[in-house]
Amino acid sequence: MLEQEKENLDIESLLAKATKPAEDAMTLHPFYQGKVETSLKCVVRDINDFAIWYTPGVAAPCKAIEKEPDLVYDYTNKWNTVAVISDGTRVLGLGDIGPKAGLPVMEGKALLYKYLGGVDGIAIMLDTKDPDKIIDTVLMLQPSLGGVNLEDLSQPKCFRILDTLREKAEIPVWHDDQQGTATVTLAGLINALKLVGKKMEDVSITFVGSGASNVACSRLIHSWGADPGKTRMVDSRGILGPFRTDLEKRKAEYVDKWRLCQTTNAEMRQGGIAEALEGADVLIALSKPGPGTIKPEWIERMNRDAIVFACANPIPEIWPWEAKAAGAAIVATGRSDFPNQVNNSLGFPGIFRGALDVRAKTITDEMCFAAAQALADHIGDKLDAEHLLPDMEDWDVFAREAAAVGMKAQEQGVARLTKSYEELYQGARTIIGRSRRMTQVMMDEGLIAPAPES
Repeated sequence: MLEQEKENLDIESLLAKATKPAEDAMTLHPFYQGKVETSLKCVVRDINDFAIWYTPGVAAPCKAIEKEPDLVYDYTNKWNTVAVISDGTRVLGLGDIGPKAGLPVMEGKALLYKYLGGVDGIAIMLDTKDPDKIIDTVLMLQPSLGGVNLEDLSQPKCFRILDTLREKAEIPVWHDDQQGTATVTLAGLINALKLVGKKMEDVSITFVGSGASNVACSRLIHSWGADPGKTRMVDSRGILGPFRTDLEKRKAEYVDKWRLCQTTNAEMRQGGIAEALEGADVLIALSKPGPGTIKPEWIERMNRDAIVFACANPIPEIWPWEAKAAGAAIVATGRSDFPNQVNNSLGFPGIFRGALDVRAKTITDEMCFAAAQALADHIGDKLDAEHLLPDMEDWDVFAREAAAVGMKAQEQGVARLTKSYEELYQGARTIIGRSRRMTQVMMDEGLIAPAPES
């Protein structure tokens, strides 16, 4: 009886911890009225300096750029500016909440870009759901930007938007829900398999959710060596397969999902999540926020030493302690307040840092693989069942990812600059360190007000 009471108290404590961030957010968001702002990076010694930074002096760099357009990277902040662009149609696990309601998320993304990657992120919400207008808007914004982070776009249009922009844009365009999530998930899976002593090519993987994130996760994981035939993809209507006539009728619209119907689920298993998890080694869930989306009894039907990634935001599909109690050997979520955060925030700041530092024209899957390997390797001898990946406090990982990405971009011929690994690594450490120090100094000096006690 006492043991049961203790267990109940432990669960209550964990639940209280899980709900605390949302409570704090409702206090601190209105207190600060935003998370990022514009600050100066040049000297203003006196009013005479305005003649240098603005008219008449500014005409000289303008004319130089007119003659040699690439000088825009040297004379402006284009080289370090990334726009975080969304239409608010697929925000976290909240769905289509609109551009205004999605702005806090994009501002948060800009904060992470700056603090973790030294990248100047700009949150831009678009008041349109039309994919063609989104594509045209991004292309028109290119002159001001070093890169674009597409965010929280609904499927299937997100695939066409990304593919079109990667083809047409002269700067790297990346959809973090696809490429970022997939990169970090791959890194986490590499290390999880290492811990349980299983090989990528041997395991059976069930992907719960067939949206942008898991479509990209499956692509990278299959390319890394997982057998598509041993993979099962589950959407809101059940397991994917060639028998899914509902998708066959819309295959021109759901190109990627219909492709997965042809290439996965070799045994033609049908049913829902429970049937898909029978005998699986790995669960990668990026679907409807829980708790309760994944049930403990379904985890019990997985193979021994099961790996469970329940990564829905803001609430995982199953609480980690429930998955553990059901027999999972390793459990990860997308949250920083639980062990084993597998979240794109461990990837995009360093990946874009590397892409910007060599002025990459795009971000390829191979660049994502390089980042995933750097992320997986960085944990070193700290790797265990509750520490799959470094946490965001270990900021050296972002510099390591940046250097790996920059080197791969050069190898693939998509970089405009040539730099050594050491130049990229030290350069990234310098700029990331500067961002962190700036924030600390502003807090120390009271320029960022102390947070009210909760």
